[in-house]
Amino acid sequence: MKFKMPHTLALLFFLMAAALVLTWVVPQVSFDNEVVEGAEVVVPGTFEVIDDGELLSPIELFTAIPRSFAAAQDIIFFLFIIGGVLAVIRKTGTIDALLGRLLDALSGKPGTLIFITIFVFALTSSAMGASAEYIPFVLILAALCRTMNMDTMTAVGIIVAGYGIGYGAAAFNQYTVVVAQGVADLPTYSGWPVRMGLLVPFVLIGTHHVYSYARKVQLNPSASLVADISMPVEDTETGSYPALTWKHVAILFSFIAALGIAVWGIASYGWYLTELGAAFVILGVVTALIDRMGPSVMAREFVVGAKELTETALLVGIARGIALIMEDGQILHTIVHALSVPLGTVGPEIAGVGMMLMQTVLNLFVPSGSGQAFVTMPLMAPLSDILGISRQIAVQAFVFGDGFANMIVPTNAVLMGILGMAGIPYDRWFRFCMPLVLKLVGFAAICMVGMVMFGFS
Repeated sequence: MKFKMPHTLALLFFLMAAALVLTWVVPQVSFDNEVVEGAEVVVPGTFEVIDDGELLSPIELFTAIPRSFAAAQDIIFFLFIIGGVLAVIRKTGTIDALLGRLLDALSGKPGTLIFITIFVFALTSSAMGASAEYIPFVLILAALCRTMNMDTMTAVGIIVAGYGIGYGAAAFNQYTVVVAQGVADLPTYSGWPVRMGLLVPFVLIGTHHVYSYARKVQLNPSASLVADISMPVEDTETGSYPALTWKHVAILFSFIAALGIAVWGIASYGWYLTELGAAFVILGVVTALIDRMGPSVMAREFVVGAKELTETALLVGIARGIALIMEDGQILHTIVHALSVPLGTVGPEIAGVGMMLMQTVLNLFVPSGSGQAFVTMPLMAPLSDILGISRQIAVQAFVFGDGFANMIVPTNAVLMGILGMAGIPYDRWFRFCMPLVLKLVGFAAICMVGMVMFGFS
């Protein structure tokens, strides 16, 4: 019988159980802590074994679940608000109209189409955490690519490259950057100019990879990785989308304004998730007013959007329980110390790269960005303290590892949904995308070294 990866929620529960067992066998240790710039950080060199620690009982596995939801309640409710507001924006057709207008304008210009579309997808993911919103564009983009003698693999490559790069080079992503910085006790959105500056170089890498493949297919159709596969979208006409109106433009500017006000409030007044959530609620109301959407319609769409993030919210809650059990069992610092020993022998620059590679591997098991942040950042934040590098580097290692790995991990529901709609087998996609992921991770490693050297904080 073939092994089948369990549902992520079940996997996280198994990890909680494994964490409980570890508390019975792993030595309990502690580090001294000190407060630096408002954040409690681990003091390197203060590792001490606890001889008289208490063992956790099996019942702690189950009491940790409601406790973990309570501990992560600010993130969980923020996710519900984000999901609801984005659903209201989607209902207006703004996203469809903007991207549809873009595809129309770039018809007949394959190189420009690939670069601009990847950039727009990446920017949208970086700014608002868009991912599943791109699935409907598979049919539109596939039809458009065929009119330029390119294949469906090119269309999917454009979408997934934009999505993955947007998450990997995220500047404002509420599901990854905001969550990870919150766990690491860093100011929300801190370091965004550096992250935003990295977006274009990563987009250029993605564009080069996709365009090189597309040119080969244009010159020799038999070079297509899906030449022998009947695509379910082959008979589809170029997709339809709403016309761009002044309402859509106004909603776009409202979103940009809300994001700008949020960044200003965070930088000037120390706003956090409560104020950010309020800003997005106001954005939802303004969007509904611009679109003349009735309050009942808005409420229904908000509920639909919040429902879509229920699974993510559950993953965040359960993931927080893993760290909670390790904290209660006083083995969190033991694991941090064990990780710090090999990384501490290679220097801070290589250690930063090692943290990124750890996150990349962990993404196979916890594909949810928010969930992974709660699983790994309680380890990575104090680990960065011990290694003598900033917690901002630890957050960057998480963002790189989560984003780029999303492009190939089969546990990523969004990726599998896109491939399923396009009819592309996973093994063919892996052959196309793995070289791109290696290029992106290689450049990310160079960026990590530079950030450590120049003291990104």
